[in-house]
Amino acid sequence: MSTSPYPSSVLVSPDWVADRLDRFESADPGYRLLEVDVNTSFYDYGHAPGAVKIDWETDLRSDDYHDIVGPTELEQLLGSCGITDETTVVVYGDDSNWFAAHMYWQLTYYGHPDVRIMDGGRGYWVDHDYPLSREPVTPPTVSYGRSLSPPANPSVRASREEVLDAIETDTTFIDVRLPEEYRGDITAPPGMNEMAMRGGHIPGAENVFWADNIRPDMRFKPPAKLREVYRSRGIEPSEDIIVYCRIGERSSLTWFALSELLGYESVRNYDGSWTEWGNMIGMPIETSE
Repeated sequence: MSTSPYPSSVLVSPDWVADRLDRFESADPGYRLLEVDVNTSFYDYGHAPGAVKIDWETDLRSDDYHDIVGPTELEQLLGSCGITDETTVVVYGDDSNWFAAHMYWQLTYYGHPDVRIMDGGRGYWVDHDYPLSREPVTPPTVSYGRSLSPPANPSVRASREEVLDAIETDTTFIDVRLPEEYRGDITAPPGMNEMAMRGGHIPGAENVFWADNIRPDMRFKPPAKLREVYRSRGIEPSEDIIVYCRIGERSSLTWFALSELLGYESVRNYDGSWTEWGNMIGMPIETSE
């Protein structure tokens, strides 16, 4: 059994999903399963039965500006996926759930009541021979049911002004990128074309690589080992924490680990991240270890 040591209200096991595929495949809006990918050809190759395809680049990025989708756009997207404000939404996806975690964080920011991540994401599901379907899933369109404006949980998000104000305070910054990005040797992971003009990190930031949260099989580390990742760096649950990466998706996974799995009290995701900070004139930047 692929059980999870964490509450199923935030993280569900692949077995939990497999046991409820009939609910996810139903036209009833009670349950919806979403596969969130940046490479949507994965979905076309095969996806969990009942999973609706979400293209991170086109569905979760605003059409009008370089930002997450606005409340009206998100209401329309969710309604087109057969999701109401009473739906249990389970997300999973590629790249060890980077983009699924980013959608979870967005839904939390806007206040959807019940959203969960499937532990291990697409990789674990495929590698462990869970059922796959190539049939596209198009649930009946519904009305989401209420306005998502203003966001219900603004405390999970940090703006660049808040980041700037927090430098040289008691706030702890966690840079989840590759060490080479953190040092300023490169401004994006190899193969990525969305870069910044300057490399480095926010002054005082601690580099805790996003992959330190997960096991080799792409599932989250058990609680004791996950807590040790941060305690070994002197990062305690009572601290005010801001996490960031390059475009906000990897840091969403770390935000999820700290806030939702470990119960850290104050964790914000700076989703503007390095593509904003490294392209802004006059922003303070460090390049040392």
